[in-house]
Amino acid sequence: MLIGIDIGTGGTKAVVLDIKGKIISQSFREYSVLTPAPSWAEQWPDVWLDAVQVTLKEAFERSGLKPGDIAGVAISGLYGGSGIPVDRDKKPLRPCMIWMDRRARNETQWVKDNVPLDKIFGITGNYVDSYYGFTKIMWMRDNEPELWKRTYQFVTPKDYVIYKFTDVLATDFSSAGNIGGIFDIHKKTWSPEMCDILGIPLSLFPERITSSFDIVGRLNKHYAEATGLLKGTPVVAGGIDAPVAQFSCGVINEGEHVAMTGTSICWGTVHNGKYLSPGLISFPYVVNDDTSIYTFGGGATSGAVIRWFRDEFGAKEKEEERKTGISAYSLLEQKARNVKPGSGGLLVLPYFMGERSPIWNPDARGSILGLSLLHTREHIYRACMEGVAHSLRHNMEEAVKAGISLDDVCYMVGGPSKSDLWTQIFADVTGFTMKRLDQDVEAPFGDAFLAGLGTGVFKNPGEIKSWLGFREQTIPDQKNHEIYSRYFELYKKLYTQSKEIMTELAKMQASGV
Repeated sequence: MLIGIDIGTGGTKAVVLDIKGKIISQSFREYSVLTPAPSWAEQWPDVWLDAVQVTLKEAFERSGLKPGDIAGVAISGLYGGSGIPVDRDKKPLRPCMIWMDRRARNETQWVKDNVPLDKIFGITGNYVDSYYGFTKIMWMRDNEPELWKRTYQFVTPKDYVIYKFTDVLATDFSSAGNIGGIFDIHKKTWSPEMCDILGIPLSLFPERITSSFDIVGRLNKHYAEATGLLKGTPVVAGGIDAPVAQFSCGVINEGEHVAMTGTSICWGTVHNGKYLSPGLISFPYVVNDDTSIYTFGGGATSGAVIRWFRDEFGAKEKEEERKTGISAYSLLEQKARNVKPGSGGLLVLPYFMGERSPIWNPDARGSILGLSLLHTREHIYRACMEGVAHSLRHNMEEAVKAGISLDDVCYMVGGPSKSDLWTQIFADVTGFTMKRLDQDVEAPFGDAFLAGLGTGVFKNPGEIKSWLGFREQTIPDQKNHEIYSRYFELYKKLYTQSKEIMTELAKMQASGV
């Protein structure tokens, strides 16, 4: 039996599977993001550690298995931005500035002013934005000098948990590459040249960089007792959650692409490295990392926008959920089904914490345009769903511009894929047929297979395809696609024509006005 665990932005999930890919048991633990200031987003690492320990223990206990039945565990995680600054005793010095955090504006601008695009892109395969971890590390250097002096290394969220579990400090290629700035995508190691240019000591990063299917270490006595597993159980490196979720769909070939939808949306594909684009994010894939590059783009708060709407305007539905057990999201969706495509002339820009690709603007702000007294909550809820779908299409368009060829079918994983309405909206907006797994547990599914690869249960990545089953495909409605294409052009135009206003509003928010 194999165990996959994913540390997400909003919660951690652990899943136990057999070697045929059948889910035996699972567990989930939810938590929140700290937002102490506009565009700031932090999490304490012990929240992740506790969640992994609890979900692993619960999933294992629910499985009814014996400790010796578990061949291995693999752990993936959210993009931890800066990583966790730890001292020499590996104790966290401050909360981790996660991917959503956009405070490093000055550092980002410094890089743009002082480091030629050809230099940083030529080495790393990426450009610069406050999304990337290296800018957040520079921010800490410039703004928290006392903590900076005490920092021994920066450790990603899942690598911190693996260290606590195994007493071994390492990282994997996808996690290293997603820091950007300081990772040489061609040599697949840290870049001394870029570290020197950016003023970031190379010693602040783990010396050992592994494949996502390598065994990092073995479960120590403390966490064996805490989780119920055997001391010495292999712990496999895992990787960034987005490419692991992509691998969960069996993607190993060029042209295949996946939209992972959760707090954010990460849409990506794989290629041999010839389609790098400064408008997208690229790093080694979680399998075949010697030849395959994962390139993706995505909205920063795609799923978070829907959760925000539920929390702020769905009190009635949340109360009904408490009484009946029917999800508040399902209740809101039932009403939104009666709204026609276009939501009665509404457009939503889902830029609620700035935006990542393809606009790369930390000052971008959420917008709802077209409101009238005729509009209802249902109109706005559907318009939010449509806005997220437009964001996905925008990233797909950027990839096509870079020369990436895409199959007609897009795989979908994550919470929104459970919604038939939203899946249809994604299909109608993008024009791609949407394909969903029949048992969608996202990244933990791929993690479990990586654990199998690392422990020798499987011999090659392609064997994951035998695990997969799919629901009926969701085909785009051509009439709706034509309607949404008109809205999509207005969606892009709305951003370009309101960009300056967004910048001014962001400055006012930052100053407390």
